[in-house]
Formats: sequence, C-alpha cells, structure tokens
Amino acid sequence: MPNQSHAALSILAVPAFKDNYLWLVHDGQHAAVVDPGDAAPILAALEHHHLTLTAILLTHHHADHIGGVKALLELADVPVFGPAHDGIEAVTIPLAQGDLLAVPGLRLQLQVMDVPGHTLGHIAYAGDLGGESVLFCGDTLFGAGCGRLFEGSPAQMAESLDKLAALPESTRVYCAHEYTLSNLRFAAAVEPGNEAIAERTRRDAASRARGEATIPSTIGLEKATNPFLRYREPAIAHQLAQAGMVGPQAAPLEVFTALREWKNTF
Repeated sequence: MPNQSHAALSILAVPAFKDNYLWLVHDGQHAAVVDPGDAAPILAALEHHHLTLTAILLTHHHADHIGGVKALLELADVPVFGPAHDGIEAVTIPLAQGDLLAVPGLRLQLQVMDVPGHTLGHIAYAGDLGGESVLFCGDTLFGAGCGRLFEGSPAQMAESLDKLAALPESTRVYCAHEYTLSNLRFAAAVEPGNEAIAERTRRDAASRARGEATIPSTIGLEKATNPFLRYREPAIAHQLAQAGMVGPQAAPLEVFTALREWKNTF
C-alpha cells in the first residue's frame, strides 16, 4: 500500500486484522504509531522501512486499537499518549480537549479533540503535516459513516462529528477501518438523489477492485457524502419521515438518532 507523503513526513497505512488500518507517521528515521491494535505488522513495517519507534498515540480503549501496545513497549521504551478518560492503563501521558501534543522524534504538533460517542473518552488528533491538514479520528468518523454508539449518546456523537466537520475541508481523514463501500450503500439508501454519493461509490469501488484503500478521504468529501455529517439536510429528514422512522417535523438530533439506529440493522 503506498505511502501518503507530505514533504519530510509521511503517513504509512499498515493493514491489520480484517479491515483495520494502523497508521505510522514517520520522517524516514523516526516513527509514531496511531492505534496499534496488533504489534506484529507494526514491527514488520518498522523493520522494513528502517524506522525507530518514538511514540504511541491512542484514540480509545478498544482492543483492536490498543492490543499491540504491550508488545511494542517490550521492545521500545516510548511514551504512550492517549485519552485521559477512557480507562487505558498503558497511557503514560493522558490527553484531553485542547491539549497540544509535540510528537517525540518528529517535527509534528497535533491538537487533541474530545470526540465522545463511540466510547465516552474517545479523542482525535488534528494537525498540520507538511502544509496539509490531517486528522486521526479512530472510530468516530469513517469513510461515509461513523462509529457505533457503544458508550455515548446520539447527542454526544452528533456533537463530536460536528466538531470534526468544522475542520478545513481539505483535511485528510485517517480513520481506522475500511468500511467505506458498505457505508456508501447505506448513504445511497438514505439520500438516493445525491450524485456525489454515486460518484464516490464508483471511484471507491474501483479503488478496492485494484486492492487500494479508500482512506484517507477528506472532510469536504465527507460533508458531501456522509449521512452522519448531513443529518440536517431536508432530503434526509424527508426520506426518514417517508419510511416512518421520524415524524414530519423531526428535529435534527431525532434524525441523527434514527440514522444511527437504521445503520445498526442495515
């Protein structure tokens, strides 16, 4: 899988499990890993690219995001940055909304954002990488979708997604799973008249057919095609009302809640 290059820094996608992406941010010598759910592919990537691990960044406590931390720490004594309120024992430097993280070993600063919903303490990292805005959002925002509400409320998730949607539209979205095509099938059912969804489906299906990732996307693309960022659109409220999922005068949060419930069984 190709690197996403940005001047002196690059972001390498490391596939894991069935559909996870673990992210290595590196400068050709030093590397920080985001959400290492499995140590083996990270260690292989570090060796292959001749990189030294300098930091671990975590977004939330689920095993497919933190499962490799222990093994990585056995080989590299590095700081573990992560959410202050998500119950991760391995975190040595807890972070919360508004914190600024200077990533050890890299010329990179990341702003921390609280984005509860998928878990109560979930955080995201946003910053400028070689002149390009980037976002590491874990399981909060996906390509054309959002994470399940395992712990948080619809109101929390809607607020978290609105916060991410306020980032510059050029921001590249590095989420943690390859769910885009299944999410786009849902998006097309929610908003069948949206040509941007149809075009994205054609493009991303072709990418997957070539064995390529659909990630990263951009905030602008998500705002045009992701129903969980478009829940205020009258066409979506009308579609749900027609299906009897909400009333004809449903408030935006009611629409968002109905969308998430529909997606759970789609």
